[in-house]
Amino acid sequence: MKRRPFLKKLTFLTSMTSLMPFLNYGKMEFPEKTKLKFIVASDGHYGQPNTEFEASHKTLLKAIQQEQEVDFVVFNGDLIHDDPKWMPEVKKVYDSLKLPYFPVKGNHDRISETAWQNIWGIPADHRFVWKEHFGMILANSSNQAGEYLCADTEFLKSSLEEFKNLAFVFVFVHISQNDWTLHGVSCDPFLELMARYSNVRAIFHGHDHDVNGIMRNRKKPYLWSGHFGGSWGSPHPSYRVCEVGGDGKVITYLKSMNEGMILSGHTI
Repeated sequence: MKRRPFLKKLTFLTSMTSLMPFLNYGKMEFPEKTKLKFIVASDGHYGQPNTEFEASHKTLLKAIQQEQEVDFVVFNGDLIHDDPKWMPEVKKVYDSLKLPYFPVKGNHDRISETAWQNIWGIPADHRFVWKEHFGMILANSSNQAGEYLCADTEFLKSSLEEFKNLAFVFVFVHISQNDWTLHGVSCDPFLELMARYSNVRAIFHGHDHDVNGIMRNRKKPYLWSGHFGGSWGSPHPSYRVCEVGGDGKVITYLKSMNEGMILSGHTI
């Protein structure tokens, strides 16, 4: 039977659609003037056996260095793969980036809190203010044994209270604090706390290598970045960019680590 021309066209368009990114998914529009731009990359798993972990880190750093006017980078957990000997080594890799960066502790970062602070110079629960208007909270969600934990609500409360007069607050925690993902944990006090502060604009997670989109709880956006290392998860190693415009608009978009292509984007 002869194939109809419109069916050929439909087949072609369908195959092309499967290859093209959702460039403006969520009605994302770039700000005319960016006041803040940061990058979130998670799950590098430096030192994982039988993986090309050195190559994946080089590819990520090259992609980040090609970005314009980045303020800082957050490495959102699972910096290494279990063996503590890799932590000083991955720090050397990050140091070569020549940009300010901040690490978040993940469940595969199996070192003590004391060792973490000695290596990185900050505690696993850490907060800082950037450019006077932006509050950043890095929350620990694991321990030396690699357990999945709820973040410390007392630390979060004190941080959010300290930042309550700032225009924008962003929270970074490796393990999802809700069980809506396969490897998340149920931590309703965390979700309630995030919802209580109107200036919390987004919460960023790692950990779930096969999740790289957005979920909402009580009107707050929770975002994932997939992974850029490790041997499992999404077939598209990626990192996430977040920008705040001069008009107060906040956008975020996921980029392919290898091709630099925008895979999805959201206004949040």
